[in-house]
Amino acid sequence: MVKRFRYPEERAALERAFARTETAGDEVERVVERIIRDVARQGDAALVRYAAKFDGVKLSTAELRVEPAVCKRAWENLPRELARAFELAARRIEAFHRRQLRKGYVVRSKGMTLEQRVRPLARVGVYVPGGRAVYPSTLLMNAVPAQVAGVGEIVVVTPPVREAPERFTPFAVAHLLGLSEHVYQVGGAQAIAALAFGTDTIPRVDKVVGPGNAYVAAAKRMLYGRIDIDSVAGESEVLIIADTSARPDFLAADLLAQAEHTGGETVVLVGIGEDFDFDAVERELRLQLAAAPRRQQALRSLTRRGFFVRVRTREEAVEVAEMKAPEHLEIMARRPEQLAEKISNVGAIFLGAYTPEAVGDYIAGPNHVLPTGGTARFFSPLGVDAFLKTSNVLRYEPEQLERDAPHVIAMAEAEGLFAHAESVRVRLVKRSK
Repeated sequence: MVKRFRYPEERAALERAFARTETAGDEVERVVERIIRDVARQGDAALVRYAAKFDGVKLSTAELRVEPAVCKRAWENLPRELARAFELAARRIEAFHRRQLRKGYVVRSKGMTLEQRVRPLARVGVYVPGGRAVYPSTLLMNAVPAQVAGVGEIVVVTPPVREAPERFTPFAVAHLLGLSEHVYQVGGAQAIAALAFGTDTIPRVDKVVGPGNAYVAAAKRMLYGRIDIDSVAGESEVLIIADTSARPDFLAADLLAQAEHTGGETVVLVGIGEDFDFDAVERELRLQLAAAPRRQQALRSLTRRGFFVRVRTREEAVEVAEMKAPEHLEIMARRPEQLAEKISNVGAIFLGAYTPEAVGDYIAGPNHVLPTGGTARFFSPLGVDAFLKTSNVLRYEPEQLERDAPHVIAMAEAEGLFAHAESVRVRLVKRSK
């Protein structure tokens, strides 16, 4: 069921297995280009037409906006236990991200003041996937850091709800977070285009965050530059480092938890030592799969993108993790902190047998929007910084310009930019008169 490798003997084969070569495809690109063009030209009319075509929902232009009262009813209809869970998650996410806030600074010296100014973005769009899977946690993880940053307006978009909108959990979370004035029923590439260009109903934003399918990802990629984006996210992934102290049932449960999303997830178990029992883990996988509600998706992930990797030492386990640069890394081995300290290329690390990745998805507080597909080598989790921008402010007094003038003129003329040099000289001449 799960492919097996030995490291370092099969390093090259493992690297090929880890590599993802899938692309959105020419047809997806063509469809998205047409959608973007239509929304840019036709605005709300295109959104209504695409809602009927892709979502099977007939909406009027007025119905694109979800009334705040609908969000309020959705909150009131939540089971109390779920409402308390959302409230706790919101508090913890806010508390964790509040520590990420940063201020600008000013450097003053004789005749010169230099400043870096930090400001929040004015308006941000959050895309919340809908359809077969509904993810209210997406709204929590994307919107709360934006609120902490001080973003002026947060616009929420999600695919049209076919029935019982008053029970749609993302609407309930929008009410909890105070976002229900700007919630819209529009999904797919057309939602990203609407946020990028603006329509009569949906305001244009500065940045779009939130995951989506191949069409959403393609639209974000194409519209980057008109708007900022968080990333073009790929399928989710987990890598678990384990030794003989780890329980096979825990390992199997966490592999399945990641594998159940869509059927395209990558799940990796790195076992340390010749005595690590992969067969026991596979037996547990089969047992738990039999009772899993999303068995088909999980089985597809395990057979297509599931890997067992045997290493001889803890150092080799670190090498495999660094090579994969996983979105999620779990360490169920002795002295997990020592292993974690040696690993840099990772989105989030979960230490010990009682820290399943699911707590990070929902309730712990750190962000679950993490780099995928090996991009943890250079990307970071979503945070407050994603919703801030900086500007530099400079002020020179005449005496300081006079002191720096020879250096500026020399550098400008070395680059052949003589008007730059003259813009300094003209001030020196006027000052000498």
